[in-house]
Amino acid sequence: MSKVNKGRTKPVENRRGRSSGQQVAVGGSLRERTTRFFRGLFGKERVVPVTIGALFMAFAIFMLYAFLSYLINGAADQSVLLDQNLPTVEAQAEAMEGSNGVVGMGLMHQMVNEWVGFGVLFVILMFGMLGVGMLGPARVNYPKVIIFSSISTFWLSLFSAAAFREVAGWFFFYPGGFLGETIYQWLRIRVGIFGVWLLIILILLLTLFLFFRSIRQNYNNWAMRKREGAYQDVESSAKRPSKGWLHFKRWFKRKDQEMEDDDELLLVPDNEEEEIVDEPTKPIITLNDEIVAPANTAVIPSEDSSPATTIVTVADDIDILVTDNRNMDDEVTTAELRAQQLVEEHGEYDPRLELSRFEMPHADILKKYDQQTEAIDIEEIEENKRLITSTLESFRIGIKSINATVGPAITLYEVVPDEGILISRIRSLEDNISMSLSAMGIRIIAPIPGKGTIGMEVPNKNPQIVSMRSVILSKKFIESAATLPVALGRTITNEVFVFDLAKTPHLLVAGATGQGKSVGLNAIITSLLYKLHPAELKFVMIDPKMVEFSLYSLIEKHYMAKLPGEEQVIITEPKRVQGTLESLCVEMDDRYELLSKAHVRNIKEYNQKFKERLLNPEKGHKFLPYIVLIIDEYGDLMLTGGKEIEAPITRLAQKARAVGIHAIIATQRPMASIITGAIKANFPGRLAFKVSSGIDSKIILDAQGANRLIGRGDSLFTTGNDLIRVQCAFVDTPEVNDLVRFISEQRGFSEAYPLPEVRPEMSVGGGLATGELDPNDRDELFEAVAKRVVADKRPAASYIQQIFGVGYNRASRLMVQLEYAGIIGPADGNKPRELLVTTIEQLEAILYPND
Repeated sequence: MSKVNKGRTKPVENRRGRSSGQQVAVGGSLRERTTRFFRGLFGKERVVPVTIGALFMAFAIFMLYAFLSYLINGAADQSVLLDQNLPTVEAQAEAMEGSNGVVGMGLMHQMVNEWVGFGVLFVILMFGMLGVGMLGPARVNYPKVIIFSSISTFWLSLFSAAAFREVAGWFFFYPGGFLGETIYQWLRIRVGIFGVWLLIILILLLTLFLFFRSIRQNYNNWAMRKREGAYQDVESSAKRPSKGWLHFKRWFKRKDQEMEDDDELLLVPDNEEEEIVDEPTKPIITLNDEIVAPANTAVIPSEDSSPATTIVTVADDIDILVTDNRNMDDEVTTAELRAQQLVEEHGEYDPRLELSRFEMPHADILKKYDQQTEAIDIEEIEENKRLITSTLESFRIGIKSINATVGPAITLYEVVPDEGILISRIRSLEDNISMSLSAMGIRIIAPIPGKGTIGMEVPNKNPQIVSMRSVILSKKFIESAATLPVALGRTITNEVFVFDLAKTPHLLVAGATGQGKSVGLNAIITSLLYKLHPAELKFVMIDPKMVEFSLYSLIEKHYMAKLPGEEQVIITEPKRVQGTLESLCVEMDDRYELLSKAHVRNIKEYNQKFKERLLNPEKGHKFLPYIVLIIDEYGDLMLTGGKEIEAPITRLAQKARAVGIHAIIATQRPMASIITGAIKANFPGRLAFKVSSGIDSKIILDAQGANRLIGRGDSLFTTGNDLIRVQCAFVDTPEVNDLVRFISEQRGFSEAYPLPEVRPEMSVGGGLATGELDPNDRDELFEAVAKRVVADKRPAASYIQQIFGVGYNRASRLMVQLEYAGIIGPADGNKPRELLVTTIEQLEAILYPND
């Protein structure tokens, strides 16, 4: 029996799939393989362009950093570079103060001092734009970029030489470079200083006129209006460039851009809509001077004798679109007319109509805490100021001023140091200041973003309680226009902090035990319950601890979603988690199909179109509520489920935001094996409570800080930008009970929001808890997959996806079938499956038992 060949040949299989022992070549001739290789380099895979683009971008970034370092340390490093007593590169690098290295210093010395001065900025810009174009996120007109950068480099060099003439002694290099200085001196001798400046201004104006279309249009509009004897339609004709200019501008166009009519932008994002140029009315498609209607289109002659035609388009979801070519601005559809009529008669569709008497919770349900304004101790603040000042002065760091901003639990002291003080010195004294103040959790922000000060966050001796009631009643939360507003608490400046979960769009919550993580989740849920109607919001809650979310089971028929047939709406068993997550993936796919049929891009546009009665419910359209998935103790699920849990969560995080599904996962174990790279990449929103070490803080926030929090709701929030310190609002268990009871006592829907059922064969992993699978109903790829898995000894769904190019659901179904056939073992958490069949002979005995 022949073995599976991994080289250039493969066994020929007979009708039953058994190897016949003959070998055939795989991949074709050497010429064909060579052709495919080069097509991969320059074709769809774009290996060479992406590589060159990455090199260009890296070179541009290196040049920019080298230029900035040259401005700061170039005076000293330039003399080191030219010192004849330091012949070796190692000696020069040791003597230099800057961090751009000998190469960066030498490059900037040559380009700035010897060549073009400040004009090097346009050289950097040119390499950056060329890199962006080759990498692919934007279209770049390469010839135009190079010509524009060359002219701009020459102009800036000459301008710098002329403009900084009187203050040239301030610089350690020629501002215009040797090129700019030479050209300036040559022109000054011949045309004088006035002539030089006249030439500089002329080059600037001509460059702007040549490369920017809007400037040309504005100038032509003004000039044509001023010209005597202008035609009556001068304004419309001035908006269109002349034919001569069209021929001239094609010289700048790339071949794939010759059909476009926008020569203004050097760099155009791919997702930007192209400019539409007004043209005379033409048929949709012409072939041999005959009107050819596209799919779902019929051409009907008009009733009058005029040559105008009426195009009737029957779309998938919009019944009839009637367009009269005589008036292109009056495009009206019969579906829109019917929708407008329905809106006039019955108003827009109101998703709250079924529960029209539902009363939103009132603030009196939540407990009212004393704000403890008397707890703000002026003597404490002044004493802290004195201690901070004395501590810094003991290290010879002078202070110009120090101001305090008192928050509920943290006071921010803004320090303005004397000139010449290194910020890094103050940052390194964090522990010394903490010891002098006898306080824990001091955090130094050096500098504060947007301010010229250094911030020191010091805990108050008598912290205030930030009540959920005060946050809910705040003007910022009440007047918030966010889709899913979450009032998390108050910042260190005592301002209410509100963020939009729909824009976050997914949130990772982490923190040690007892530091306020569960209270933070309750604050998020409470904010959403106070703002959104049951018809607009649904929760899917997963609680392995069985106690955190059990209170919300009472609002099952109002705000909860679950699989049909499930008894408990709060998922507590790890075996049920997998099926629920797969069901949410199916819900996501179904929603994307509805959005595609409605020709919209996100749930907000879809629901607005449905409210305006432009979508037909008989064709499957319905109002889509937002779904918020909340998972507590995600680390415990990862230990029991592993990849089977991570895969659907990652898929939801990657795609679900546009269809209104948002995920919040919480864990008290911020480990790299739990918060994996896939999770961190797709969860830009991070909420970190106090952790035990700086390593844990880096895993959560990609920065230090969470290890210096004081606990009891003290947290750091980020969406990828700056860290915001927030004192989380406190909502106690009795308050949650009262809120849930208030909602549950009102009339709800007949049942919880049903999630789509997942067929047993679509279950991920080896678990068969969701149903039974017919062993005889095998996938058509089953035999090929079985042979490949046994030969390569890699029983994994991801490997099947990679080799056979199938989706995750189909690969998981094949894994279940392999388990039923006895080829692989059952799933055991995040451990790899056991391969029960190790040879082809054993496999063929299973595949062909009657032979």
